[in-house]
Amino acid sequence: MIFASLKETADFLEKKGELAVIDHEVDPYLEMAEITRQVHDAQGPALLFTRVKNAGFPALSNLFGTWERTLKIFEPQLAYVKALVDIRSDPAALVRSPSSGVKAARALMRAMPVKMPVKTPASRGPAMRTTIDRLPRIQCWPEDGGAFLLLPQVFSREPGYASILRSNLGMYRVQISGNAYALNNDVGLHYQIHRGIAVHHKRALELGRPLKVSIFLGGPPAHTLAAVMPLPENVPEVAFAGALAGRNFRYSEQDGFILSNDADFCITGFIVPGRTKPEGPFGDHLGYYSLAHEFPYLKVVSVRHRPGAIFPFTVVGRPPQEDSNFGRLIHEITRSAVTDTLPGITAVNAVDDAGVHSLLLAKAHERYVPYAPLEPRELLTHASAILGTGQLSLAKYLCICAHEDNPDLDINDEQAFFTHLLERMDFQRDLHFITRTTMDTLDYSDASLNRGSKVVMAAAGPVKRRLSHTLPGGISLPDGFSSPAIAARGMVAIKGPAFTDYAAAEADMARLAAHLEAIGGLEGLPLFAVVDDPGFAAGCFANFLWVTFLRSNPSHDIYGAGETLVHKHWGCKGPLVIDARIKPFHAKPLTPDPDVARRVKEMGRSGGPLHGLI
Repeated sequence: MIFASLKETADFLEKKGELAVIDHEVDPYLEMAEITRQVHDAQGPALLFTRVKNAGFPALSNLFGTWERTLKIFEPQLAYVKALVDIRSDPAALVRSPSSGVKAARALMRAMPVKMPVKTPASRGPAMRTTIDRLPRIQCWPEDGGAFLLLPQVFSREPGYASILRSNLGMYRVQISGNAYALNNDVGLHYQIHRGIAVHHKRALELGRPLKVSIFLGGPPAHTLAAVMPLPENVPEVAFAGALAGRNFRYSEQDGFILSNDADFCITGFIVPGRTKPEGPFGDHLGYYSLAHEFPYLKVVSVRHRPGAIFPFTVVGRPPQEDSNFGRLIHEITRSAVTDTLPGITAVNAVDDAGVHSLLLAKAHERYVPYAPLEPRELLTHASAILGTGQLSLAKYLCICAHEDNPDLDINDEQAFFTHLLERMDFQRDLHFITRTTMDTLDYSDASLNRGSKVVMAAAGPVKRRLSHTLPGGISLPDGFSSPAIAARGMVAIKGPAFTDYAAAEADMARLAAHLEAIGGLEGLPLFAVVDDPGFAAGCFANFLWVTFLRSNPSHDIYGAGETLVHKHWGCKGPLVIDARIKPFHAKPLTPDPDVARRVKEMGRSGGPLHGLI
């Protein structure tokens, strides 16, 4: 559908039976987020809250809460944009399917932003004035530092350029209350490493001038998706927003600030050079709090809204959440673009269950030495390309397999992929580390912000071992280790002693590795994860991925039986051991307030405002 506003989207969903109106007064402190979580978990509808405590606007959540609803919102424009991306990646597709050319042309016609006259108060654009304290100040988790804008579209333009095509539109965290922020006067602006706004901020700092920023909320749903799209640097998000919306991005300019004419809200302000304030904590999409750190902040100049404005928000936490459908959409749109940008790579999967950037799976061609026994050679070239490309470069664990070994291997079936990988890896040859490098800002597996390590696990060639789905009878473990549990074929979770420091950890892991080597008979169990709670980690494969790859830093936490170090290349005979215990510097996992969760559950009883929704 083509939507000109968030209200049109809500009206469409209500007609489709995909929206519930909540007229009961709700509290933006924890309660609205808990309602949204419970309705999302029940695969329920989008929620329009008409009475938000201490706020002057209604709020909308769970808009993209199911895959089916997400497709209803974006079709048929999604097909047009996919056709445009496919033709850009493979121009011959136009010859094979002329209809795809028609679809691509329709998307392209809507890509150029359109400048509109400055709006008047009587217009449909965001011309009416308000203040931050009139917005729904939603706090999602008990230990969050305050209230946040949870679906912001943060717009910046490269200093020194007037064209809107020299711009960035990103979804960066915006804290609107709490900490040292003066309510209504300044808001926190947390942008992670490898984000487009950083280039503009750096240029503004070089020029010694404030960076003007606009924050849009609402508008066509395509504008929200555009803010999270990993686009090439020469493709402005506002162009993608128009193409996907089926409606050119409409904007005006006032006092040097860009205003989105279709947004429900527009906050303008500037980043003052050289100043920061503490931002956070914030319950993030990894399932943990990201901690408080110094970040730039925005001095607020104005807060505008359109008549009938609706305040959109989402709730993030351990996947899957509403934003998981964003990731799925991005995969749908960019599949051909990835293989075009990275020739030889046939598929990638940033694993949602492991927090996206923690674990990246890939398939690629292995063709370098076709006359010799197959082993990872070209795969390592492909791995280097992946780790040098856009947001893929944030991957902590990159597991890559030869396409030729099983062309039909489904990269989105994580358990099948790991079976394939572990059956073929040579642990003395196929692990390649990058130490002391930049990492995802939200990853706390290292004690330092934005710092950590990476490992490439490569596999090519015939099966070397068959994986077992059972433990050997009477398996023994050294003192301090217990409760082994099979998480999946070939993968074991075991309880280790509580982590104190890395000196003790190295001694403990050395004892474990030596013991595993000594008892033998573990060829079918090549991967052991040392955890705090094996019952939870092995409870389902999603738990195993979340615990193992989020809570470990490859250079510090990978060990193995029969370790070797040859010309600075680390390897082991196996099994491989990953220390995924909680460390003292790790961020805390997210836990809802039990009283609020209980109160919301009561609302779902007969006669309650959420009856039939949860």
